[in-house]
Amino acid sequence: MQNSNQANLCRHLVDAAHKNPDALAVAVQKRKFNKLTYQEIDFYTLNQRSDQIAFALNQYGLKRGDKAVLMVPPCIDFFAVTFALFKAGIVPILVDPGMGIKNLKQCFAEAQPDIFIAIPKAHAARRLLGWGKASIKHNITVSGTSLWGCSLKSLLKKYKTDSPYPMVKLEAQQMAAILFTSGSTGTPKGVIYSHAMFEAQINVLKHDYAIASGERDLATFPLFSLFGPALGMASIVPDMDASKPITANPDHIFSAIEKYHCSNLFANPALIELLGQAGLARSLRLSSIKRVISAGAPATLPAIERFTKLLNSEVEIINSYGATESLPVSKIGSQQLLRTQAITDSGGGICVGLAVEGMEIAIIKNSEENITEWHSQLALPAYEIGEIVVKGAQVSRSYYHREQANISSKIREGDTVRHRMGDLGYLDEHGKLWMCGRKSHAVHSIYQSQPKSYFSIPCERIFNTHPQIKRSALVAVSHNKKTVPILCVELLNAPSSGSTKLFNELKFMADRHPQTAGIKQFLVHPSFPMDIRHNAKIFREKLALWAQQKINK
Repeated sequence: MQNSNQANLCRHLVDAAHKNPDALAVAVQKRKFNKLTYQEIDFYTLNQRSDQIAFALNQYGLKRGDKAVLMVPPCIDFFAVTFALFKAGIVPILVDPGMGIKNLKQCFAEAQPDIFIAIPKAHAARRLLGWGKASIKHNITVSGTSLWGCSLKSLLKKYKTDSPYPMVKLEAQQMAAILFTSGSTGTPKGVIYSHAMFEAQINVLKHDYAIASGERDLATFPLFSLFGPALGMASIVPDMDASKPITANPDHIFSAIEKYHCSNLFANPALIELLGQAGLARSLRLSSIKRVISAGAPATLPAIERFTKLLNSEVEIINSYGATESLPVSKIGSQQLLRTQAITDSGGGICVGLAVEGMEIAIIKNSEENITEWHSQLALPAYEIGEIVVKGAQVSRSYYHREQANISSKIREGDTVRHRMGDLGYLDEHGKLWMCGRKSHAVHSIYQSQPKSYFSIPCERIFNTHPQIKRSALVAVSHNKKTVPILCVELLNAPSSGSTKLFNELKFMADRHPQTAGIKQFLVHPSFPMDIRHNAKIFREKLALWAQQKINK
């Protein structure tokens, strides 16, 4: 008798291969000699190829429970190899190449991979930089020669079979994958994913986002693109660097949407901004799109308003809040979000909507104290700002080999775990969640002889309404042995008559709002250091060091 608690997300791919064998599963766009070409694979062939790879990996000596780094850009083999690893019970380690060389080396040292599956360029970096030197036993090259290890092509030729692979079933909470956080808000950590987490995410995409089998998704983020085949939805992968979306060519994305009549578009804030500007300049109408999902960071309201002009009137941009440890947590449609602009501009935070189905959100006191057990008295009432804590089937139970992070971020509640998001916010009387920024970005100071906390999003959104400001960042500096809030600003254009007039206007704005009262110092920075993936996350730690140096002069 089969254990009902056993799972493998590849069952969805197998089902699609049986129900719609000839339907498109993946299309990958490539630019060659200034011409766009497309490589396609249907559900039957993708399922069969992943079976063949799983057999070959086992024959080569890889076994259930082994850990495999996968550094392959989005292509047909990226999908086939990933599903093969899941089928064989081999744990894929998925990292963001954009996190930087130093962080990559640390991730591999922590994860202790047994296998390194990658393109030749990544193998060359592995050899040069010593990635996983102490633990890696097998090296497999995808889309290249066997110079750096056994090639996938030769493995498939040597161990050729067309038999269905007997898919490994894991206990629902067993480790199925390790996904490293991007490191854009701190040191990257390996998040343990189970098949139960993947299943919960698939259910949310089906029910809360109403994604149906037969749709076509323009997939700009590799991890999300894997959900396409699992949902019976084709993943259309554009020719772009997923770690640097602001460098994407909008024409390539528009061409792929038009060619495949994509109904879904996953785009982070950087792409929302880029595509909105480019689409309006070209007077485009994305008539096939019926849903846009944005995640990774809050998109600006002007960018959302601009992008919606490319869509049919009934189509919304669904803004999703979450993190690698728990995704998604909540969502809000663009029509409702735009109606909250006045609250956001006056320091009320950014509304990230209601919890998705099965997710429970609570707010606890902002504190660095560890909490071992949950009890209801920890939850703050509506409109009190504190740390966001979440509970649900898609919430990770632990980090990999990061016991201190588990102690500080996880709260036990019987057989379940609540996760501390490291974000600050509050719930309103309707249960909607409002974001107020990262815990680490809050500035704790003294105002009128009383302790006062300044929160990044409420403060910055007030100052961002000034017509000269492109963006702003609240940071803490030390002055006369006291912590002082200071606002760094990046301007749209250099002021014609110096900064004195601008700073006086900003001081007047600060005094008008309780959230910003007490902020009296301002610095103009030529160009903020930004996270290139989202183009919305400011590297405030770098800005704080810069501001401190300016103050010390």
